[in-house]
Amino acid sequence: MPTLQLKISPLQNPSRCQSLARALTELSAQLLGKRQEVTAVMIEDLPATRWHVGGREVQGPTACLEISITQGTNTAQEKAAFIAAAFAELQTQLGAGQALEPASYVIVREVPATDWGYGGQTQAARKRAGAAAKG
Repeated sequence: MPTLQLKISPLQNPSRCQSLARALTELSAQLLGKRQEVTAVMIEDLPATRWHVGGREVQGPTACLEISITQGTNTAQEKAAFIAAAFAELQTQLGAGQALEPASYVIVREVPATDWGYGGQTQAARKRAGAAAKG
């Protein structure tokens, strides 16, 4: 049940946001084994005047993607593959022939299973319930 929060500049149209959400959801499923039906993607686009790197306004397309996943559910290699593929997707969709700002980031955050969930139930409780149903 990952959540992805993407901040981008410059401003984008709604169809670009839909395309980004679809692609990032698919990458989460393919590379991290996450279920698409509980993957949430939130996109916020910002004017360049509100994004600064090194104390200056960004000059080109810029992105910061943070994905939160349950701690211990993915290997270092899976996370590295996701970071590389997500960055490439952002470059393709946002770059328009121009390189992304060098300080564009993809961050994987691992959250303990006891500290988050969905539908009012933590991931740890879901795991316990699944184990009890099997046993």
